[in-house]
Amino acid sequence: MNELPAEQTWLVLVELLTDLRKKGVKIPKKVTKNIQMAKTVINFYKVDPTDPERQVEVKRINEFLTTAQNSLMTMANQFSGDYADDWMEKLLQASRGEEVYPQKKTDSKFVIGAPSGFSMIRVNFKAPLSEDRVQEIAEYHNVIIEFVEDHVIAVYGDQENLKKSLQELSTFFKEQLQDTD
Repeated sequence: MNELPAEQTWLVLVELLTDLRKKGVKIPKKVTKNIQMAKTVINFYKVDPTDPERQVEVKRINEFLTTAQNSLMTMANQFSGDYADDWMEKLLQASRGEEVYPQKKTDSKFVIGAPSGFSMIRVNFKAPLSEDRVQEIAEYHNVIIEFVEDHVIAVYGDQENLKKSLQELSTFFKEQLQDTD
């Protein structure tokens, strides 16, 4: 399927978040969670955009992106010069469906490459995971966790946060091993 304007908006917000982090801005966990949830819902929607049950997700995608955008732009406005204006222009381009950042195209089911400034890992479990528990881990450790499939996740974040979230995610491996005994 062709790329949605929401995907470009998501990419711009990830780049803005990364740039703000490089400038020493502490990003609230709720902003990271909104960006993560937006990507998860975008991927869910793209599976079959003609499905009426998936079409209602467009509103949720926009809500997640708008909330994250408002927070990040408020943080961007703290800097002098044209910093916030430059990011707003990128967001406007994305909303018009223009490509601001190229997205890697692949036939793979996996997400290829992490947004700049982030490290990424992919984890494949034997069985589907509880989305609620995974979201708690993402929020607590300030990482973005994207469901690639019911039992495959991609985790984005700083290397230290990835290590901590992996330690907690390892409990899923232990639970699945116990279930097979």
